[in-house]
Amino acid sequence: MPPAEQTTPSSPTKAQCRPATLGGDLRIALTRVSRALRSQRGGADLPEGQFGVLTALHKHGEMTPGALATHERIRPPSMTRTVNALVELGLVHKLEHPTDRRQVVVALTEAGVLEVKETRRRRDAWLTQQLISLTPDERETLARASDLLTRIAAR
Repeated sequence: MPPAEQTTPSSPTKAQCRPATLGGDLRIALTRVSRALRSQRGGADLPEGQFGVLTALHKHGEMTPGALATHERIRPPSMTRTVNALVELGLVHKLEHPTDRRQVVVALTEAGVLEVKETRRRRDAWLTQQLISLTPDERETLARASDLLTRIAAR
């Protein structure tokens, strides 16, 4: 496949820098990049919701299904189905709750940890490949934009 035609971006117009115009343009660009990143998956080829549960457990450690539902902003019955599907795939297991026998906690299996790491590796590799084709000045612009987007996301 031939490399994508490289264009040199011109300076944005005043109209392109207006918050409403820029907001729409950024939304479209971020959605497209996010969609492309999400398509890079590990061997289990999990739906994004299931992968989100794995990453939450990887980052925060074992959790009850209720805590996972709250964290992922979904209803508990949906989380129960998600956890059960991940158990069937061998990516998580249910353990006894240390203080409440009526509950369980969900923890990653070694296969779950490997799935998180492989998916992240593939996503990082895809994005790195895209960045290689940019000029140093373009990468510098994206580094500044990354800082700004991180600030916006923190609000």
